[in-house]
Amino acid sequence: MLQVILMIAAALVVGLGAGYLIRKMIAEAKISSAESAAKKIIDEANQEANSLKRESQLEAKEEAHRMRSELDKEIKERRSELQRLERRLDQKEESLDRKLNNVEKKEEELRLKEEESNKFREELERLEQKQLTELERISGMTSDEAKDVLLQRVRNEIEHDMIAMVKDMESQAKAEGEKKAREIVTLAIQRYAADHVSESTVSVVNLPNDEMKGRIIGREGRNIRALETLTGIDLIIDDTPEAVIISGFDPIRREVARLALEKLVSDGRIHPARIEEIVEKTRKEVDGQIKEEGERATFESRVHGLHPDIVVLLGKLKFRTSYGQNVLQHSIEVAHLAGMMAAELGLDVNFAKRAGLLHDIGKAIDHETEGSHVHIGAEVAKRYKESGNIVNAIEAHHGDVDFQTLEAVLIQSADAISAVRPGARRETLEAYIKRLENLENIADSFEGVEKSYAIHAGREIRIMVKPDRIDDYTSIQVARDIVKKIEGELEYPGQIKVTVIRETRAVDYAK
Repeated sequence: MLQVILMIAAALVVGLGAGYLIRKMIAEAKISSAESAAKKIIDEANQEANSLKRESQLEAKEEAHRMRSELDKEIKERRSELQRLERRLDQKEESLDRKLNNVEKKEEELRLKEEESNKFREELERLEQKQLTELERISGMTSDEAKDVLLQRVRNEIEHDMIAMVKDMESQAKAEGEKKAREIVTLAIQRYAADHVSESTVSVVNLPNDEMKGRIIGREGRNIRALETLTGIDLIIDDTPEAVIISGFDPIRREVARLALEKLVSDGRIHPARIEEIVEKTRKEVDGQIKEEGERATFESRVHGLHPDIVVLLGKLKFRTSYGQNVLQHSIEVAHLAGMMAAELGLDVNFAKRAGLLHDIGKAIDHETEGSHVHIGAEVAKRYKESGNIVNAIEAHHGDVDFQTLEAVLIQSADAISAVRPGARRETLEAYIKRLENLENIADSFEGVEKSYAIHAGREIRIMVKPDRIDDYTSIQVARDIVKKIEGELEYPGQIKVTVIRETRAVDYAK
């Protein structure tokens, strides 16, 4: 048994040794083969590297040769350009030399001419002084005195010619532009007269105390901004005790703001949410009031069948004034007057009343639409299918177009009667008399005025001038100067006509 084990152990030792020798021989063979392959790869790489090096050297030489050729070419071109520039500079230097020589010659010629001119000027001055001395001796006046006389004569002639030219231009302008000027002046008076603006763009809200002003303004002005934004008007809070001024051109918005502010002051709760609620509620109330006022006007004037939108426009006239006269009440009055005159003349009473009630309908929206209230009113009547005669009566009540019916003439007359009757428009007697006195005092302040008279309720002033001191042309200048002074110093509604009268009377007696 021991022998078997020893034999097995010996066999294992022999096998391990043989396996080791075999693996060593295989490994050496592989190492030898790998070394041969690596040597071969290195040789091939060296050959390829040498080949690439030779190609790179050739390419570098070719690129260097090409760049040298281009550089040589560029140098030649630059050298050629420099030579060309040098030739041009040489030519310009020669040209400048020639011109310099010419300038020097001309300077010498000018110097000689200047010397001759100075000599000639000195001779002229000597002769002029000699002539002036002789003229002073003959005339008995010095040169300054003669100059003053001549300037005064020239000034008088120029003023005379200017006045004559102005007169001709005024005559031509009147002939060509009288109609256009009437339209422009009428529109300006109707829409921008000072009294109208002061009466119809401002409302006052009384406050219980001055502390309320701070509540109306609110923290950082949020309340007053909310009210102004919602109503579209301006609130003026100044030092006026216990009062707030509401300013705005739209009478409806101004009325909404006034009523809303009065309600807020009465309620005491003033904040943006409450302001929005009160303004919306007030706007609905005002809309209802407008409709009621329009219906009342149609009922009082007995005019029926009007379009609902026209009735609303009539209601808006309740909040419009002209020189203190309520436009809606004025329209009702014109309707009654026109109807009574139509009845007396046997004309169409209903037509006269309808045209009289609608004649100023354009004033309800003339702050919103461009144009005169006459044009706007006619467009409104056309839009709501009023008859052509009604449209003509509206257009013609200020003389803008010709009358097509007798009733249209009555509308113009009734409009004038309602406007000029005593008490119709606001102007105190004291202010009226003061305005007339100021008008006459302005005219009397001019030199050569003998007497002045304010007539036609201050709409015209007639001025008598002294004929021996003011001629026909100077009277035109006097009228213009008086007009400028009136415009600069007085405030008045409409326009004032200035008439300068110059007359010469020859009186003798038969005995």
